[in-house]
Amino acid sequence: MGKEIKRVEAKVKSVKGACSLGHKVGDVVKFTETGVEGKICIHALYSMIPGVFAMMFESQFPWLEDPDKKTHACPDAFNPVVFEITRIREK
Repeated sequence: MGKEIKRVEAKVKSVKGACSLGHKVGDVVKFTETGVEGKICIHALYSMIPGVFAMMFESQFPWLEDPDKKTHACPDAFNPVVFEITRIREK
């Protein structure tokens, strides 16, 4: 473990096709225990919440190279948006 988790961020890494909400590479959404800051498609949000919640509370995913970063694709197979979900720790 180590330093306490301050928040979890989801950053858009790629967009293929046309995202109906208009997500663009570089967009960031911040998650804390008290809420969500930033614009995010409801479909991407509901599908990533379990992973965000798990990362917020130190869950480990043994297949990840970096235990503090994972990827998540939105459920729209025709216009996928891929997010990188990152734990942000206290400095």
